[in-house]
Order: sequence, then C-alpha cells, then structure tokens
Amino acid sequence: MEVNGADTSWILISSALVLFMTPGLALFYGGMVRAKNMLAMLMMNYVAMGVVTILWVAVAASLAFSGNEVSGLVGNLGLVGLRGVGLGNEIFKYSIPDSLFLGFQMMFAIITPALIAGAVAERMKFSAWVAFIAIWSVIVYAPMAHWVWGGGFIATQVKAVDFAGGLVVHINAGAAALALVFVLGPRIGWGHSVIRPHNLPLTILGAGMLWFGWFGFNAGSALGANGLAAQAFMTTHIAAAVAATAWIVAESLAGGKPTTLGFVSGAVAGLVAITPAAGFVSFMGAIIIGIAAGVICFMALRLKTTFKFDDSLDVIAVHLVGGILGALLLGVLADPAVNAAATGGMAQLTSQAISVVIAFVYSFVLSYVIAKVLDMLMGIRASETDEREGLDIALHEEQAYQMAE
Repeated sequence: MEVNGADTSWILISSALVLFMTPGLALFYGGMVRAKNMLAMLMMNYVAMGVVTILWVAVAASLAFSGNEVSGLVGNLGLVGLRGVGLGNEIFKYSIPDSLFLGFQMMFAIITPALIAGAVAERMKFSAWVAFIAIWSVIVYAPMAHWVWGGGFIATQVKAVDFAGGLVVHINAGAAALALVFVLGPRIGWGHSVIRPHNLPLTILGAGMLWFGWFGFNAGSALGANGLAAQAFMTTHIAAAVAATAWIVAESLAGGKPTTLGFVSGAVAGLVAITPAAGFVSFMGAIIIGIAAGVICFMALRLKTTFKFDDSLDVIAVHLVGGILGALLLGVLADPAVNAAATGGMAQLTSQAISVVIAFVYSFVLSYVIAKVLDMLMGIRASETDEREGLDIALHEEQAYQMAE
C-alpha cells in the first residue's frame, strides 16, 4: 500500500487535534479546582506533554508497536529511539507514514496519564506525579496499547475491539485514578466542608476544546480520510450532544437544577463512552450510548460518597464508568454494516466484558503498586501545610491570580 496524501493530511490534523485536547483537559480540570491550586493542575497536565513524549520516543512506542513477544503480552525493543522509522510506510503498512502513525499514537499516550490528574487534584506532590506518570506510561500504558492495538492478546485471542481508546485510554486511566485515590486519601476537609470550583467558565472552555479535539481522537482512529472516519465523526458528536442533554435532565429529575458543569460533564461522559464504539455503531447506536452515558455516569457520582473515596474531579464516574459502559455497549450495538471487524451479539459482548476486566485489573493493581512504592521512597502526598497554603505557591512558587494590593 502506498502512502496516500489525503489520509496523511487528515491524520496530521487529527494528531494536532488530539494534542490540543491536553491543554483543553488542563483548563477543564483547572477551572474545577480552588484558585490556589490552578497552576498546579495545569502543570500536572502540561508536564505529560514533555515526559511522555520523551519516553514514547525512547522506549514506549517500541513496547507498544514493535513485534509481539511473550504470547502477545508486550512488544520488543526493535523501535527503541524510533530507529528505522523513516519517511515511508514500510513498517506498519498503513496508507500514512510510519512516523505519523507513531506520532498520532503518541498523542494518545500523552493525554491518558493526564486524565488521572483530576482524581488526585489539590494534594499530590508534583515530583511524585512526574515519577508516577513516567513509570506508568512504560509499564502500564504501553503494554495495554500493545494488547489492543499492537497485535497483542486482547485483539488476537480475546478478540475484543476498541476503536479509539475505551480500554487503552479511559478504563486504563480510570482504574489508575482509583488506585491513586486509595493510596493518597482524601483532601483536607473533604466530606466536612464545601469545596467549590473556582472558575467554571474556564472549565466550560476546556470542555469545548475537548469536544473539538475529540473529532481527531475518534475520527482520526480510522487512520484515513474515508467513510469510516466520517461515521466516527458523526457518532462522536451525536453521543456527546445526547449525553450532555441527558445529564441535565437527570440532574433536574433528581431534584436539582440543570447546571453548566453538569452539561459539560455529560458531554465528556458521552465522548468517553462513544470512544471505543465510534467506528462500529450506527447513528441510533450513538444515541443509545449517549443516553446511557448521561444518565449512568451522573448516577455514578454517588460512588465516591457511598464508598468514601475522594475523586476530586470525578474521573472515576466519567472516565472509568463511561469507558466500561462504552466498551460493553459496543458488544450489544456493533453494526457489521458500519464495520465488519465487530459483529455484535453475545460472543462480541463476552469478548468485550473479558477485555474490560483485564484492563481494569491490570491497571489498578500495577498503579496501586507503583503508588505504594513511590510513597515509601519519596512520599506522594503534599504536606498539610502545603495543601492548606495551596500547591501553586508551595510547589511552583507562582500564583494564577494576582490580587490587588
């Protein structure tokens, strides 16, 4: 297969869109924390663009997409330092250059650990965060990407599918977030005092950036400028719009009021849930996924109060629950007329369910172990003094807002 100019153009644009999602995520999360922690949250997201890029080029891309070792458990070191990756498509045989395929995948590798930041907001040490995402990207993310997208055992033996990252991105990050939350413990005052977002307009702006970038995330995963990309583009938007609306309806029926935070949270939940299914379901399937995501992820907000864990910005309710929901509904709603790679039915649903369990257990267990080891070696939680003062000043010697004197 020759390199195709139209496909290359679309994936170049899609790669930029996916990278744009990380600053969008930073604003989405940043607006929800207190003013004294705004820059610390932005930094937790932005630093992933540096650390993960370095590790992706050095070793993680190779572990994810080079060869197939140990019965499909991991790649090999054939692409360490991206050696041998030239201008053509000799390695992966897609209609885009090999360098672009790995560049597109790198943007996924960047945003996935950044998603975890929302769960540990306002209390994790920056040094520990950098160490965690560095280790996690190599020993958790890269193998998971290999299992699902690099010819590993989930794709070839379990026969589960994941169009754009329900398993690799959202369940993976959500399970890691839950593990970190358990190790860190709650913020000072959580459950006893009201902790309010400091700037919801920034959160809404960030959500808009995420929605915009998600077209590259999902439609780009077709790896070409083709009908499948158009299908994924439309299902992505439909699910987000429906889920956002369903969320504020659920808020109202639950006795509350429709909120701006609820609408954008619903939109993100819909985007999460459609991600694994975007290139496999019909438009009606996208509507069903959107309704389910808006209602079920809203209901999942109660998990943290029921089980008493402080997930600061609802990563578990939106990304973990939404990712599981989308991966399973894909098994029910997959339409072979859209994509013959997923046929739907009980066999497909069973494969999807097995893959969900594998992804959750692997990410949760390894993330918990990484966090516990780092806690013993360097401590992962900011001191009480730093937490009360705010992480912006305590950890970065900066202020997001200069108050008039």
